[in-house]
Amino acid sequence: MPTTDSTIIKAPEALPVIEITRDFEAPLARVFQAFTDPDLIPEWLGPRELTTVVDRFDARSGGSYRYVQRDPDGNEYAFHGCFHTVEAPTTVIQTWEFEGYPGEVSLEYMHLESLGDTRTRGHFTSHYRTLEARNGLIASGMERGLRDSHLRLDELLARA
Repeated sequence: MPTTDSTIIKAPEALPVIEITRDFEAPLARVFQAFTDPDLIPEWLGPRELTTVVDRFDARSGGSYRYVQRDPDGNEYAFHGCFHTVEAPTTVIQTWEFEGYPGEVSLEYMHLESLGDTRTRGHFTSHYRTLEARNGLIASGMERGLRDSHLRLDELLARA
């Protein structure tokens, strides 16, 4: 299992986009499963101090999802969206919306690339309506949450 975080996050100055690249020490199909199996999502999605409960998660083209994250004080943070394209084992295109800021919907692209039998590179791009929306997400602690999620995902993939 990797002991360091290889997540690369780029936010181009003039574009309302976040680009993420991350290598995982697991086969392509296993990484895709971790991103699309509702039973696995709570095991890795979100910072460690939050508990994730999946309300619905129908990872298929035309499906939808909703999950709620709870902090130790009982505060809840809900997220939902629609799956536009799901093509196993490489591609997911979906919307993502934090219910605390309704109407600020991003369009997210995930493409997984096999780097051999035991390694996968994830390319993730999120498009926002405005630079302000993107910058607000960054300011909210997105980077820490993402890095923690990826490290938790590494742990899950190492157990498989």
